[in-house]
Amino acid sequence: MRYLGIDYGTKRIGVAISDEGGSIAFPYAILENSKSCVGEIKTICAHESVESIIIGESVDYKGQPNPVKKEIDKFITGLQRVIDIPIIEEREFLSTQQARYYQTKRKHVDDSAATIILQSYLDRKNNKPILETLYSSE
Repeated sequence: MRYLGIDYGTKRIGVAISDEGGSIAFPYAILENSKSCVGEIKTICAHESVESIIIGESVDYKGQPNPVKKEIDKFITGLQRVIDIPIIEEREFLSTQQARYYQTKRKHVDDSAATIILQSYLDRKNNKPILETLYSSE
């Protein structure tokens, strides 16, 4: 099962994709947040045979919605109108900051932040820490 991860931002939307087995997430694209981005995501989902979308749920340390949460909810509603696959929110904290820590030479890290969100979901779903996933084929 292939998953698509999304890090929603008011300027850019980071996109990640999983392998076909739904074990490992990879950066895929950075989209400008515009009226056409929902259509672009629909195209990606069709082209990559995506079966579920995982989007970062923006909450603060107390679990309360951040100001961008309303925009994310509108974005999800727009996706649901054109894409007939499950959309799952994954709680995330500071994924962009984590991505910047590892991607120090890149100006935009939205796709890496989406990868962190998606990998977090996959690890929880598969009940496997990432290191076990990476080294299980040895």
